[in-house]
Amino acid sequence: MGHLDHATFGWLTPALSYAMACIGAALGLRCTVRALDATGRSRRNWLLTAASALGTGIWTMHFVAMLGFGVTGTDIRYDVPLTLLSLLIAMAVVGVGVFAVGYGRDSRRSLLIGGLTTGVGVASMHYMGMAALRLHGQVRYDPMLVALSVVIAVVAATAALWAALNIHAPTAVALASLVMGAAVSSMHYTGMFAVRVDVAPSAAPLPGASVMQFIFPLAVGLGSYLFITSAFVALSPTARERAAYASAGRLTEPDDRAVDVAPPGFRPEPPETRATAPTARAYPSGPVDDAPAGPRHVRA
Repeated sequence: MGHLDHATFGWLTPALSYAMACIGAALGLRCTVRALDATGRSRRNWLLTAASALGTGIWTMHFVAMLGFGVTGTDIRYDVPLTLLSLLIAMAVVGVGVFAVGYGRDSRRSLLIGGLTTGVGVASMHYMGMAALRLHGQVRYDPMLVALSVVIAVVAATAALWAALNIHAPTAVALASLVMGAAVSSMHYTGMFAVRVDVAPSAAPLPGASVMQFIFPLAVGLGSYLFITSAFVALSPTARERAAYASAGRLTEPDDRAVDVAPPGFRPEPPETRATAPTARAYPSGPVDDAPAGPRHVRA
C-alpha cells in the first residue's frame, strides 16, 4: 500500500482550502439572506448566486486541498470531464437545497429536505472528484469513515441553511461562515483519511491532466470568481437601503400638485421696484373732495 501525503506543501493547502470554504459559505449566506428579503425575479437571482457561490466554494476547497495530495510510488492525473461534472453536481445540489429554503412554506420541513439533499450532494461531489483520480494502482475506502464523512456533510449543510434562515447580522454571518468552513474541511479530510491506495508500479503513461495543468488554473479562476462576486454583493444596496433611498427621494421631489392661485394677467414687481416705491395711500372710490372738513350747506 502506498503512503498517502495530504499536505505535500505543508499547511499551505489546508489553510487555503479552509479560506475558500469560508469565503464560499459567507457569500452564500449573504446571498440567501438577501433572497429572503426580496420577491419575484430578484429572489430567484439571489438564490442562484447563493447556489453558485456555495457550490463553487465547496468545490474549490476540495481541489485546493487536493493540490497537496500525493501518493508515493505513482503520479496522479485527473479525468477532466469527471472533474467538471463534480463541479456541476456541487452547484446543482446546493441549488436544490437553497431553493427549498428560499421558497418553502414550512421552514422546518424545507430545512430538513434542503440539508439532506445538499449534504448528500456535497459528499457525492467529493467522491466523484476522487473517482476522477488516475494513478498506478487501486483506490479503496474505509466504509465507516465514508459514512462519517457523509454525516458531517449533511450536518454542515443543514447548519448552513439554518444559519441562512435565522442569522442576518453581518457579524453573525461571518462567524457562521467560519464554522461552516471548518465543517466542510472536516468532511473533506475525513473522506480523505478513508482512502487506501494499493500501488502497482508501472512505466505506462497515465491519462488525464496533471494538477498544475488543470486543477490549479481552474481553482485560481473560481477563487477569483468568488472574490469578484463578494465585491458585487458588498456594494449592492440591501432592500432596507433601497427603501431608505426611495423615501429620501420622495421627500426632496417638488410637489407637482401645487396650483398657481395668482389672478390672470398678474405680473410680480421686481425686487428693486418694491424696495424704492412709495407707500401707496388708500383712497375711497369715486371723485375726491379736497374741501376742508366742516359743516356743509345744502341749497334749497
